[in-house]
Parts: sequence; structure tokens; C-alpha cells
Amino acid sequence: MDDAQKRKKALQTAAGMDGIISTSIDGDKIVVEGDGLDSIALTTVLRKKLGHANLITVTPSDDEKEDKQEEKKEQPVVLPPYYAVVHPYPYQYGYYETSRYPDSCSIM
Repeated sequence: MDDAQKRKKALQTAAGMDGIISTSIDGDKIVVEGDGLDSIALTTVLRKKLGHANLITVTPSDDEKEDKQEEKKEQPVVLPPYYAVVHPYPYQYGYYETSRYPDSCSIM
């Protein structure tokens, strides 16, 4: 980012997205933290506004790492009950009907 105006525009654009918790500038990079943030949509919007943007890294926050470790506890598998299904109508078999008049012309 060349000047302060582009930095300001980039921060405003990033802060306007859904799920953003905080934004900051680290040298020539924008650091964005968020919950449920769509990184591809953010990069696309920045490219439309600024002309050039690269997504360098995507990492989960420390809270998400702890949550994933807690979720990895083994859960028992619960299967739904099995119900037999009885159809109200019997199965219909196909049949072939022959002509009543065997010597007649098939075109008529």
C-alpha cells in the first residue's frame, strides 16, 4: 500500500465485512481477526476496491483451537430406531397384451 489513503480505504473495507472482530495494519499487511469470516469474500472485496490483494495465511485463533480439542472427545453413536414399512398396495406386475384378432393388420 503506497499511501495513507489506500491504507484507510483497505481498513474500512475490511471492517465492513460480517464477522470481523478487529483489523490492524502490520507494515504493508492488513491483519484481520474474525469469527465465521469468509476469507475468499474478503479478498475479493479488497481486490475490487484496491485493485490488488493477496491472502497470505488463514489460521484459527487460540479459542478455536481449544474448542476443537474439547470437541474431539468421543461421543457414543446413537442409531435411529428401525421401523418396518408395510406398503398399502401390492406390487404391480407388468403384462403384455396380445391382440384379440391374431390375423388382423397391425397398422390399422
